Amino acid sequence: MLLAESMDLLSVRPGGRYVDGTLGTGGHSQAILERCLPGGRLLAIDLDPEAIDRAKQRLNQYVDSVIFVNDNFRNIETICDSLDFRPVDGIVLDLGMSSLQLEEARRGFSFRFEAPLDMRFNPAQETTAAHLINELSEMDLASLLFTFGEERRSRVIARRIVAHRPIDSTTELAGIVESVLGRAGKIHPATRTFQALRIATNEEMLNLDAALKQIPALLAPGGRLVVISYHSLEDRIVKEFLKREASDCLCPHDVPVCRCEHTATLRILTRKAVRPTPSEQEANPRSRSAKLRAAERLLAGHPAD
Repeated sequence: MLLAESMDLLSVRPGGRYVDGTLGTGGHSQAILERCLPGGRLLAIDLDPEAIDRAKQRLNQYVDSVIFVNDNFRNIETICDSLDFRPVDGIVLDLGMSSLQLEEARRGFSFRFEAPLDMRFNPAQETTAAHLINELSEMDLASLLFTFGEERRSRVIARRIVAHRPIDSTTELAGIVESVLGRAGKIHPATRTFQALRIATNEEMLNLDAALKQIPALLAPGGRLVVISYHSLEDRIVKEFLKREASDCLCPHDVPVCRCEHTATLRILTRKAVRPTPSEQEANPRSRSAKLRAAERLLAGHPAD
């Protein structure tokens, strides 16, 4: 999604060094490799080992120019250090789930298929969505649904879930949510609940926040960061991070003299989030929620704006 816009803002050049922190099906990685060769290198990271295997097949012709790492992108600085892969000229983070993950019923991401409540990106992880559904208190479950799913009726849904425990399958959970909210329109009533569980199971907001904080130190002067998000929680984190790193002072407005000693590290390239074109949205309805933001690493002492 937003592939052309991503590549324009990433400004990939031959001989550069780039990181795809969310490899997925390999679309952005392939586009980077097509532009950074000859002489360029790509570090491709993904938490899902199955995504790594699929992408290796897709990118087979670039095997000498790409390093695959099965890890969480929240460890991006440690990964780059271990591979002597810094500074880098560009980093792309496409935070959305792949369509393949949604279509694999056994992974439990979708309410369209009967499957265990799994939702783990990394199968080696212990905590599943079923653990959260069946073990959290009613209050904590309601908070999870409200915070990560922005579900307004989170308390009623949590109460109904607790009353029907244990809950083992995706369709069982979807049915319980539907019994609370009813069914109207094209969007399934369990959509927000499933989003919240997936985010909490994989600690997605914590991972994103941790990764972003490491990125300015990894980028070479003039290096670019491109982030594509798919819901307001992610976009808010990205937007606030870019705003912070593009500011020379973070002191409250009522402080007459700067005491924080913060120095801007990034220059924002997208004053407003870039959205998919109407033609892309028509061809791929899932892209409608996508928002892209980008920034460039500043030279030391260079003004942010």
